[in-house]
Amino acid sequence: MGTFFHRITLIGPTGASETLEAMVDTGAMFTTIPRPVLDRIGVTPFDSIPVRFANGQTERWPIGQAEAELNGTKRPILCLFGSVAAPPLIGAHTLEAFLLTVDPVEHKLVPKEALLM
Repeated sequence: MGTFFHRITLIGPTGASETLEAMVDTGAMFTTIPRPVLDRIGVTPFDSIPVRFANGQTERWPIGQAEAELNGTKRPILCLFGSVAAPPLIGAHTLEAFLLTVDPVEHKLVPKEALLM
């Protein structure tokens, strides 16, 4: 499918925000943001969860909740606190929350319907 980037704005509990170009990664369950960004906007972890990497290694990473804005729409999301060097990733949980899917040909996010089947 290839990779592409999309702009995401993260908004902390006090209204502080930061906009990033994040890689869209449908293989990642959660959005991952470098910890310094989340710290700057006042997001704090509420738990830590086991995270498995492509190489099979598992680590516990902190997870928190932020408000995110994609394409002019705001929604709450869960995000992992990534390392300083880790690129920001938009994961499947965020795509589902925003009712977005990936157009692999045009390399863009497109709206989809919510399903209750």
